[in-house]
Amino acid sequence: MQFEVWAPQAGRVTLQCDGVTRALERDPERSGWWRGEAEAEDGSRYGFALDDGPVLPDPRSRRQPDGPDGLSAVVDHGRYTWRTEWAGRPLPGAVLYELHVGTYTREGTLDAAAERLGHLVELGVSHVELMPLCPFPGRHGWGYEGVSLWAVHEPYGGPEALKRFVDRAHELGLGVVLDVVHNHLGPSGNYLPLFGPYFTDTHHTPWGSAVNLDAPGSDEVRAFLLGSALAWLRDYRLDGLRLDAVHALADTRACHFLEELSTAVDALAAETGRPLFLVAESDLNDPRLITPRDRGGLGLHAQWNDDFHHALHTALTGESQGYYADFADAGLGAVAKTLTGGYFHDGTYSSFRGRRHGRPLDRTRVAGHRLLGYGQTHDQVGNRAQGDRLSALLSPGLLACAATLVLTAPFTPMLFMGEEWAAGTPWQFFTDHTDPELAEAVRRGRRREFAAHGWAEEDVPDPQDPATRDRSCLDWSEPERDPHARVLAWYRRLIALRREHPDLTDPDLADTRVALDERERWLAFRRGDVRVAVNLGGAPAAIPLGTRRARVLAAWEPVTPPGTDGVLHVPAESGVVLLQE
Repeated sequence: MQFEVWAPQAGRVTLQCDGVTRALERDPERSGWWRGEAEAEDGSRYGFALDDGPVLPDPRSRRQPDGPDGLSAVVDHGRYTWRTEWAGRPLPGAVLYELHVGTYTREGTLDAAAERLGHLVELGVSHVELMPLCPFPGRHGWGYEGVSLWAVHEPYGGPEALKRFVDRAHELGLGVVLDVVHNHLGPSGNYLPLFGPYFTDTHHTPWGSAVNLDAPGSDEVRAFLLGSALAWLRDYRLDGLRLDAVHALADTRACHFLEELSTAVDALAAETGRPLFLVAESDLNDPRLITPRDRGGLGLHAQWNDDFHHALHTALTGESQGYYADFADAGLGAVAKTLTGGYFHDGTYSSFRGRRHGRPLDRTRVAGHRLLGYGQTHDQVGNRAQGDRLSALLSPGLLACAATLVLTAPFTPMLFMGEEWAAGTPWQFFTDHTDPELAEAVRRGRRREFAAHGWAEEDVPDPQDPATRDRSCLDWSEPERDPHARVLAWYRRLIALRREHPDLTDPDLADTRVALDERERWLAFRRGDVRVAVNLGGAPAAIPLGTRRARVLAAWEPVTPPGTDGVLHVPAESGVVLLQE
């Protein structure tokens, strides 16, 4: 078997495979690369030693059976026999479901999660978006400090378990998307700097030195990230990738890394005949990110739209701290602006940033499905001091209003696991760092962060306490009883309406028309022949729809269709979807 590694600064590289050590030779065709042959098979343990250093895991390891610090293992992807011939599911018309493997079930494994996929089929979503799977220290964590970008966290079940999960999802008609982190690695278990210039001090990020995308040696680093992304899509037959915090990818090259990545993914889609897509998390409000390459953009297929979330969250909860301030000041107008223009900050002044932010979307060139709309995510729940969901803050009626807006807006909807039944469990920040110093630093840092906002130390859960993770696991008995069952039925009905009425999946942002009353706390909008109305107020609202012939498709509380005056009377804290006849 051929082994190879990029180690441009090493004077000597040896391979240790199944206890046998061999010297590698420089690759005459690729500068900085070393290669050599050794007897190996699926499961063989190996690592590389640079000069006189210790044996280290392979930067391109496909498996880390003993965690980030252990030896790598050979993975023969050809050993797995796929059961499903899968043609793929495209992003337009999709409904995504964000899922954390470690807390979706109490067992916290991919196999256990696969056993619960039938729930998602009944719910009606089209894709499961898995939070990061790369190996990280310990057993439990969010996954955003992973290493070994080709490997699957062993406590989740490793590579074979991911294939079984994807196979089962595809059997059920569900696409699978994976959240990948390119903007930082580690810090624990990150040996990349010993192999080469994977990081650079030319740029700095919240996690320290930036991943090297434009400094000397960056050609190989870009190839490293591209190879990892394509491997997930090819070897595990995934349908798309979610790219974490792309605004932290510092790249001054004429061809940005994201453009190179989108080009490679589109080429793989053409090769495999399956639709593949990239969804970015971005804080930039820059439409070039999701503008096709032939129109001068970077060619990513979609992005998370935090502006819609912030507008919706402040309208529902009244919270106005931090980055919520501008949205709270704008009230329901912020929701209306995002429904019709995508971004709220489109060149407007951001008080949180102390400057103008964003630029407008060209609604004639950027389809609405390229923006993901949501009321909750792992970030927006887990980064609260106590990881409290909207269900801990709002009545079932207001939760129904939130679902109505998310699932009828002109965006690609995304749900966070458990929100579909108003889960009573929190989703808190938890870690399992094996380094005592790092564990204590994370614990202190978390509590210090929230102490600045008035939280008492004892009220902020200890990330390292196993009970913090345990509290965050979904309670699968909840969907069987009210009010959870009623909320779940509402989500199912709204998702079904998206399949039944093409107007609700029409990506034309410019075709959405909104009316609102800030004092009465209602908002209504039109999407083709579909009318949507939500009353966030504590009293019934009379909402002029402008149509006298409309049929009720779904209502959280009983309503009568609009009369001859075209006015719809909506109970307090309720949502309604109608069809104009």
